[in-house]
Amino acid sequence: MHPSAVLAAIQPTAAALMIVSLVAAAGISIGTIRFRGIRFGSAGVLFAGLLAGHLGLRMDHALLQFLQEFGLVLFVYTIGLQMGPGFFTSLRKQGLSLNLQALAIVALGVALTVGLAAAMGMNLAAAAGLFAGATTNTPALGAAQDSLRATGASPHLLNLPGVGYAIAYPGGIAGIIGSMLILKAWFRIDPEREAAAFREQAGPAPHPPQRLNVEVTNANLDGLPIREIPGWEALGVIVSRIRGPRDLQASPATGDTVIRLGDILLAVGTPEALRDFQRIVGRASSTDLMHAPGNTSYRRVLVTQKSVLGRTVRDLNLEHRFNVTVTRVTRADLEVTAVPGLAIQFGDMLQLVGTAEHLDQAAAYLGNSLEALNQTNFVPIFLGIAAGILAGLCPIAIPGLPVSVHLGLAGGPLLLALILSRIGRIGRLVWYMPANANLAFRELGIVLFLACVGLKSGESFVRTLLSPAGLQWAAAGIVITALPLLLMGIFSQRVLRQNYITTCGVIAGSMTDPPALAFANNTARSDSASIAYATVYPLTMILRIVAAQVMAMMAGS
Repeated sequence: MHPSAVLAAIQPTAAALMIVSLVAAAGISIGTIRFRGIRFGSAGVLFAGLLAGHLGLRMDHALLQFLQEFGLVLFVYTIGLQMGPGFFTSLRKQGLSLNLQALAIVALGVALTVGLAAAMGMNLAAAAGLFAGATTNTPALGAAQDSLRATGASPHLLNLPGVGYAIAYPGGIAGIIGSMLILKAWFRIDPEREAAAFREQAGPAPHPPQRLNVEVTNANLDGLPIREIPGWEALGVIVSRIRGPRDLQASPATGDTVIRLGDILLAVGTPEALRDFQRIVGRASSTDLMHAPGNTSYRRVLVTQKSVLGRTVRDLNLEHRFNVTVTRVTRADLEVTAVPGLAIQFGDMLQLVGTAEHLDQAAAYLGNSLEALNQTNFVPIFLGIAAGILAGLCPIAIPGLPVSVHLGLAGGPLLLALILSRIGRIGRLVWYMPANANLAFRELGIVLFLACVGLKSGESFVRTLLSPAGLQWAAAGIVITALPLLLMGIFSQRVLRQNYITTCGVIAGSMTDPPALAFANNTARSDSASIAYATVYPLTMILRIVAAQVMAMMAGS
């Protein structure tokens, strides 16, 4: 009897945790090895698990199943939280075209998978795994296995998706990158020139807000409050300080502050808006109110108070509450002018102008707690996961299928996370997870899942791979990977006249493959492909999960 089996019989929980931990440590080490700038990453855990399973390492089946499914749920839920805010926005404008291209790639892949499976006499359970591996989509594998369990499939049938996934995965990575290289050579693409064209087409990057000191020389404005300056709100300019012609000190300014001829105003906005504001108000002044004497100062304040989330800058009404002005909002490294209609989110940083006393009051009202920003609130996480699992259990009837489809443990939590992160807040529950915590949970989830899949599939993997059928599977996987990408790539270049960098982003995103995105960005020497990648990633993930699930259900019915 293998030593691991003896330990599993005596201490099943201890044996399971030890084996998974060793496989995870070995796999993560394998994933760090680079070959020509490309590494397997977390997929190294799968290969470590396959080797361990092939060598006879065994653990309690129930514990193995729990760790695998728990890892999958963690992975897809945290992906949904990360991608949710930009998912629905991505369906607009150019995003619709890019998502239609990704949809076509997925549909072609499904058609090829089903057709090749029928031609080779392959069970659709193995085909579902082959589809997931050829498209490097781990949640699709989890969805297929989840669907098979729901149909009461045999242990042999349950192992087939994992074997197919492992056989097709290496060819999937090579096929994605190879497709980009083939398109580049075929159309004689100069990546640097394409990157330059992409930047030109995208237009100039948005300018961060700037300051301008303006002297009031327009007699028509004498005696008016700032908010009644013609076009003031439409311009999106914020006036934060004011000094009269005979004053020595600058004072905080709000929308209700009355201006007089000769006053100097410190305005904040984009360069274009400031130019228009100056034309209305008067002329640029050499006096810099930022350095003028007075009790006016500014402070950057974090929004961490739940009660203010979702309100607009106008609704916060900080001018009347605390006599302070919001001039800028920084969100995810993007700084914008604090226009009245801008809705506030958890973690936003507001730049406030006012006296020290009033700034203290406003900061307390907004929260301004770095501890709260970096603290992971587990109640919304577990409630979101529970809701996602319930959503995954809801039946969805699809014409032509003998039974209803379920989003399952892969699709349900992903879909709920996308929706909840878009909503942002329900009552006192804030669907926010710090970036470092999100990454940690996501990596833990995928490592647990792949380690368990490898351990389950390792016993039959080598035998299948070295058989004639295994070689056919590997070849079929490459076809499933490359053919849809090449066809859509040719269409996008010849018919759509699409930029090659955008095409590479669609290719990588439609395969939900980070190594391919890194290769595309390295080829273009910029991160331009990331825009298209992020645009198509969420919808592609859902489509691949559903497709793999349907194939598995057809196999188990």
